[in-house]
Amino acid sequence: MKNLTFGLYSLSNTVFTTREIAIILGENNLDKVKSRINYYVGKGILIQLRRGIFAKKTGYEILEAANKIFTPSYISLETVLQREGVTFQDYSNTIFVISYQTREIKIENFRINFKKIKDEILTNSKGIITQDGYSIATVERAFLDALYLYKDYYFDNLDPIDWKKAEDLVDIYESIALEERFKKHAKHYHT
Repeated sequence: MKNLTFGLYSLSNTVFTTREIAIILGENNLDKVKSRINYYVGKGILIQLRRGIFAKKTGYEILEAANKIFTPSYISLETVLQREGVTFQDYSNTIFVISYQTREIKIENFRINFKKIKDEILTNSKGIITQDGYSIATVERAFLDALYLYKDYYFDNLDPIDWKKAEDLVDIYESIALEERFKKHAKHYHT
């Protein structure tokens, strides 16, 4: 078995599943892996965020943690829209994630709000960027996710939207209602 501390801290990732730790250790025996994880949690080298999900004690990226709880998933909706200046409401303590199920989970001071979407949409990688150990929607994909999931969503500022990029993503939703909502917003905001 390899040295877990060296293995973890030589990686840029900050959050790990039990399976990922097993790979780092080069160990196939799950009981040995769990025993080793418990040892490192007890020593304060790792912290347990949830069952099967652990983070470096020196700090972790909450978006990476949110993305590892349910797989596949990606950060989207208000989290991206607020960052990009499309909505002005403060959601700094809530992370919005597109997933295969709807659920709300707390990790420390954060609420992670998972929204269910059809598998065909969830697994389509168009408009999704993988960076820093997590997957996140572009502003156009997050905008379309919101139009798809929320019938009458109010957007404060649509200037950050690249309407051509958004139009190229509309087809992945296979939804006439979404197409109509998109056309309405595009006509009103994109002249």
